[in-house]
Amino acid sequence: MRTAEWKDYKVISTGDGYKLERWGKFNLLRPDPQVIWHAKSNLFKRNDVDAYYEKREGGGLWHYNKKLPESWQISYEDMRFIVKPMGFKHTGIFPEQAVNWEYMQKLVKESGREVKILNLFAYTGGASVALSKAGALVTHVDASKGMVERAKENAKLNNISNIRFIVDDCQKFIEREIRRGSFYDAIVMDPPSYGRGPSGEMWKLEDNLAEFIDLTKKVLSKNPLFVLINSYTTGLQPTVLANLLKGAFGEEGVEADEIGLLTEEEYILPCGATGVKVWNN
Repeated sequence: MRTAEWKDYKVISTGDGYKLERWGKFNLLRPDPQVIWHAKSNLFKRNDVDAYYEKREGGGLWHYNKKLPESWQISYEDMRFIVKPMGFKHTGIFPEQAVNWEYMQKLVKESGREVKILNLFAYTGGASVALSKAGALVTHVDASKGMVERAKENAKLNNISNIRFIVDDCQKFIEREIRRGSFYDAIVMDPPSYGRGPSGEMWKLEDNLAEFIDLTKKVLSKNPLFVLINSYTTGLQPTVLANLLKGAFGEEGVEADEIGLLTEEEYILPCGATGVKVWNN
């Protein structure tokens, strides 16, 4: 288990399907399907909960115990990100990914060369900002225009102007890059469990991920650095990601593990799995 440590973010307490988190100056109580253990006390009765997300069938709703700004900022190392409570309990940042940001930054810096990186299903750009800060040339692709706009805001907040932002279906974008003869030295992807393409095509991770990885091989340069896959799909073990990467790229340089967050209770909250293939060039 690899865990990320923040100064501006912390999981305060967990239990009964919820986690209480400190996001800068504000504490948010949000559902988490991994939290199946009992809370040490009733989280909803704590006086330090500024807002909570109520789970409802088919969706949910934020409730506010005090007036909060529409959005605010938190920092990780030398990076800043916008936090904003959104639909389906999201805030725009997945703090556990900081452990992957640091790992990829290290690979880029140690390579000693200019690295072109393709960030797929790139959401609000945490990885894109981190990789750009490390000196990489990043192409950021996500099918959601709203999430790409947020990613642009995060880049601007960090005085980054050289990320190439693309609003597109990731598979269709790669297919066009293959036809154009475009190549990348590293690929990052965080594919959803389920989704639909622009023409209604169904995406199911278990059925489509192996083929998608094979497709991305066609845009890797002749001197690749790494391919990193992150997944939040419940039940998908790190070993599965390792096997997918080994099948596509060979066994050498492949590793996979759970990622998580250390809570103030001294629990480790599991937050998905990451697999990576690294080439020693």
